[in-house]
Amino acid sequence: MTALPDVRSARWAALTALAATSVLLTACGSGGDAGSGTGQPKSGGTLTFAVSSDAACVDPQQVASNETIYSVRQVVDSLTDQDPKTGKIVPWLAKSWDISSDATTFTFHLRSGVTFSDGSKLTAQVVKENFDAVPKLGALGALAQGYLSGVKSTTVVDPLTVKVTFGQPNAQFLQATSTHSLGIESSASVKKTPQQKCSDGVVGSGPFVLKQYVQNQSLTLAKRTGYAWGSSLWTKKGEAYLDKLVFKVVPEAGVRAGSLQSGQVDAISSVGRANEAALKGGQVTLQRRANPGVVFGLAFNNSRPVLKDAKVRQAILFAIDRQQIADTVFPTGTQAATSVLAHTTPDYTSLASDLAFDAAKAKSLLDSAGWKPGSDGIRAKDGKKLSLTIDWIPNAGTNQPALELIQQQLKAVGVQVTLKQLQLTQLVPTLQSGDYDAAWSNVTRADPDILRSSFSTKLANFYRVPTGSLDTALSAQAATTDPAKRKQLVGQAQQLIVQNAYNAPVVELQTQLGVAKKVHDLNFDASSRIQLHDTWIG
Repeated sequence: MTALPDVRSARWAALTALAATSVLLTACGSGGDAGSGTGQPKSGGTLTFAVSSDAACVDPQQVASNETIYSVRQVVDSLTDQDPKTGKIVPWLAKSWDISSDATTFTFHLRSGVTFSDGSKLTAQVVKENFDAVPKLGALGALAQGYLSGVKSTTVVDPLTVKVTFGQPNAQFLQATSTHSLGIESSASVKKTPQQKCSDGVVGSGPFVLKQYVQNQSLTLAKRTGYAWGSSLWTKKGEAYLDKLVFKVVPEAGVRAGSLQSGQVDAISSVGRANEAALKGGQVTLQRRANPGVVFGLAFNNSRPVLKDAKVRQAILFAIDRQQIADTVFPTGTQAATSVLAHTTPDYTSLASDLAFDAAKAKSLLDSAGWKPGSDGIRAKDGKKLSLTIDWIPNAGTNQPALELIQQQLKAVGVQVTLKQLQLTQLVPTLQSGDYDAAWSNVTRADPDILRSSFSTKLANFYRVPTGSLDTALSAQAATTDPAKRKQLVGQAQQLIVQNAYNAPVVELQTQLGVAKKVHDLNFDASSRIQLHDTWIG
């Protein structure tokens, strides 16, 4: 995704969208919880989990990569949680809350008796310190900063009551408090620099405690003894079942799969199509769920000379055969995009007919825009070829093959595509600079306000979208507490983005995990990440 500057500065919020995009993992579908429903849960044991990459940061408030979120999420609790089945926000550290009728003021009533692993207590003052510090996180804190964009003040009402006030209506904030990005850290951790928190980790109140972190190698967590304030969604009360969690960084998908088959590890991330057959039928369960939020697609720089023309953007959108890409490159069950939002996102609207593959229509649009085919098949106008560079990062094994297929599909209608690989750390600065044509990206969030973070011209506006009716719809959906009205406005925003081709949606990101059958209740949360408090081995 991206980075955000000042929480109070609009630009920060937009950044969040991109940061997330760069880090997501797999494709779409749904699967049951691993091994659930067999035998009696028992305590003890170590879960070893192989992930594909390391974000080089172990602060939940700064991490946007799924592969690292899996581990650091276990260290912090959030004020609220979100039911993955209904999208409903439920109690966690906050036992209840009040929201003003204009959605500008959120008052949280905290549970008593909660402590951080350094022994300090959870108080309203600690929550205030966390939220006051978020705007100073820097580039890596884009998600957290975006969620708090526009905050006027966080005030301590009494030791266990905290009030957050925004300058404008901000309906998305309640869901934001359920995310790892606004996980609550101890007062001592808040006082560290963002760099120190990244390298050394943080002290949380979560069910596990960070014990060791070796960059690009492993991260080890131990059970928090005395833990007694879990999410209301969890089935186990008190401490977690598992004694220890070990996350190993294993970049090669085939090596991860082999390690799971041989029993060297108990679970793996990012299972690709090539490894599915080998894992099926043995002592392994494949679990999958579509990530909510903005789907994988081409994020256009709408200010570029070639891409300023809506006909060119629309032609690219129609020239992409989404189903072929989903079926060829991505894991089984991956769905072709049917909107800019994935179907697991609250208030998703199907726009499948607007995203139908139609090469003839693409060619007709380019003809009418004045781009004529040359002898080599590439179109040109005024002596200049119709060419496009797509920036991408190697954070998922599906990225390059998906883009190579898009490259072929666009060439078939006369568009020349160059693929430019960036390092993970280069994506956000590139988007901020505006020095790009298009970027391959997605952003995970289980709230439709991710559209505002990504496409509002009042925020970061990485994609250089022109001002207009989209801004009106995005601002209005953030301001209403009426669910029906919000759904209608979010639907309108999706239509405007797709029909104007400000973005070319391609496939839903599906998170697919391989889990040994001896591992039970390794569950997806609402954002298609994992929660390991209820997980047990037996």
